[in-house]
Amino acid sequence: MTTPPVCVAPHDSLAEATRLMAQSAIGSLVVIEDGALRGIVTDRDIALRGLGGGLASQTRVDAVMSTQVTVVHVNDDLQVAYQTFRRTGVRRLPVLSAGEAVGVLTIDDLFLDVLRRLADLLGPVAWSVLREPPGPPPDGGASVEP
Repeated sequence: MTTPPVCVAPHDSLAEATRLMAQSAIGSLVVIEDGALRGIVTDRDIALRGLGGGLASQTRVDAVMSTQVTVVHVNDDLQVAYQTFRRTGVRRLPVLSAGEAVGVLTIDDLFLDVLRRLADLLGPVAWSVLREPPGPPPDGGASVEP
């Protein structure tokens, strides 16, 4: 997960939200008010419902944010996150600890986890293959020289 989460207040402008996303190279912001999670706003929310929908750049974030936020908890097993992504179809999950947002887990984070695990599994296989001397193909056929 990315920690700490990049946050915005509901009364902040779409222009400020866009600036924060660009500055942090992220596609969503956790919306926090008085320390509590109030929603999430994504680059898609801003592009489609906000500026693309004819709203001014000074429009408040709460005009386009999603208030029904699916979350995971910091102590949840990673499998819970996989299941939550699969069940809900969302691409980003705020991570809570004692009711406070402490990070954001994205589909991309899970893709990276899968790739790392695959590399861990394939590493020993690749090394064993590279250390074996070349020989005839397993089917007994002739090998082709480049």
